[in-house]
Amino acid sequence: MRNLLYIAVLSISLWSCGGGDDPAPTPVNTAPTVPSLTYPTNNLLCIDNVVNFQWNASTDAEGGVITYEIQVAKNTLFSPVSHTQTSTTTSKSITLEKGIAYYWRVKATDSKNASSNYSSTFNLYTEGVGITNHLPFSPVLVSPALNKVVKPADYSPITQLNVILEWTASDVDTSDTLTYDVYFGTETEKNNLPKVSLPNHSVKTYSTALSASTKYYWKVTVKDNYGGQTIGQVWSFTTD
Repeated sequence: MRNLLYIAVLSISLWSCGGGDDPAPTPVNTAPTVPSLTYPTNNLLCIDNVVNFQWNASTDAEGGVITYEIQVAKNTLFSPVSHTQTSTTTSKSITLEKGIAYYWRVKATDSKNASSNYSSTFNLYTEGVGITNHLPFSPVLVSPALNKVVKPADYSPITQLNVILEWTASDVDTSDTLTYDVYFGTETEKNNLPKVSLPNHSVKTYSTALSASTKYYWKVTVKDNYGGQTIGQVWSFTTD
């Protein structure tokens, strides 16, 4: 009888300690997949500075809500970061500076704060500020007058014949800096006048020695500091 009672107590003890099903293990959360960038494409040049960044969606094995973080910087180290934005969609519009090279990347984060690695880095270059530049006006002859006969007494001592070429020039862009290339030659050179030895003059005169009884031709090219230039007409005079 005592043995039967012992067996019954032991059975109850084993049932209370080891009976029933084990609880299911807590699922391990995994990070979303890495996003892939789609626009702007890598090395895209001269795009509008209001950029709609776009990328392909990441996936999450647990089906969690995904949030994306986009970083934009002026260097590949992303130090410092110029813009950091978040989005629950696969695009984000950001206004950037004009005429600047930028680098961008995106990562995905799920609702349990597990994050993917950052995507590959793409770079772009925003379009610069447009500059409106007007060409200089054509130079205007001052001296010697067109087809004038130049005599030694007009410009120099009787023993030497020379002349001072003089013109005026202007530009509607009054802040522009103007310089001048002078072309000067004889009758045989009139169709291909050589440039004088000192181009890019900053003054509107040029002095040169002359030979007697010779016809000379000359013209002036006016240039501004933005690359605009205007070629003047060909003028002529004759020495006595």
